[in-house]
Amino acid sequence: MSLPSPDQPFVSGSVKTAVTYIPQISTSLKWRDHWGTIRARWGVGRMYYTVDPGLYALGNPDENSPVLASANYKMSFDRLRESLRDRDAWILVLDTKGINVWCAAGKGTFGTTELVERIINSGISQIVSHRNIILPQLAGPGVAAHLVRKYSGFKVSYGPVRAHDLPAYLDAGCRATPEMRIQTFTLMERTVLIPVELVEALKAAVFIIPIAFLLGGLGGPGGYWDNVLNYGASTTAAIMSAILAGTILTPILLPFLPGRAFAIKGLWLGLPTALILVLIRRSDMAIRPGQLESVAWFFLVTSITMYLAMNFTGASTYTSLSGVKKEMRWALPVEICAGIAGIVLWLGSRFAA
Repeated sequence: MSLPSPDQPFVSGSVKTAVTYIPQISTSLKWRDHWGTIRARWGVGRMYYTVDPGLYALGNPDENSPVLASANYKMSFDRLRESLRDRDAWILVLDTKGINVWCAAGKGTFGTTELVERIINSGISQIVSHRNIILPQLAGPGVAAHLVRKYSGFKVSYGPVRAHDLPAYLDAGCRATPEMRIQTFTLMERTVLIPVELVEALKAAVFIIPIAFLLGGLGGPGGYWDNVLNYGASTTAAIMSAILAGTILTPILLPFLPGRAFAIKGLWLGLPTALILVLIRRSDMAIRPGQLESVAWFFLVTSITMYLAMNFTGASTYTSLSGVKKEMRWALPVEICAGIAGIVLWLGSRFAA
């Protein structure tokens, strides 16, 4: 039997059971919990924002208390325990490798095998008298309920989409209203996705932009540093514009962008972004280097924007796992080829007569 560490900051004590002492957790989030959420939203230590897998006691549960499953991504865990204030329950945390429920279900880490093994190893069958476990609705794609019952003896019930609906769901005898089954994707829900994607893109830009900036000094009509300030700075602006379009405008404008594929949605943002950049430097269009550079931006900016837009497929209600895989098969080669073409054209512009 594997037990989570009692030294975690949210563990407030322990509950004695017929098997052993189970760590008892608090439903109140402290300042460090909120700070951890902010850091995770901005991608700081995101993959290490976890809790130990295993069984936890919320309040003072007994043999009749409900059993709920969660991912070991701490933000998911915190939302669950915070929603169950003044409730007694058992929370079984699966090892999802620090991934949230929805994504973990798609990746298979919140899956049938992990759930069955966690039920058996936790000893929960010796602690509760019933045989029912409540899973988040978004865990559905990763779990075969009939196999869970076959191998663990526990019947799977799917709770509401949102954790804050759990009290009403439990009070209704584990019955969900139609509203509880709907996954929304509002402007606010899309906007909160921006920071982590923006930070990840900027991490790559930290290495790419200095190289592009310095390469901008090669060739050209002026001296090296004059060219750096002119062509290097403009290329840096192009890359940053593509990043901002792909990571900020994409989620904000998502419902209004044409096309089903996210790469196509990114294309609709990348083309006007490149056009604006070209119009800003339209004076350079009179010479061949400027013409090549302008064409290069259309390839580079659109390929970057398309790629970054695709990163939102895993967090959207607009896609399915099979749809994402299908899109990646054709979109990634297109983006790679467009990116290479853009780089070649841009380098060529530096030495064109």
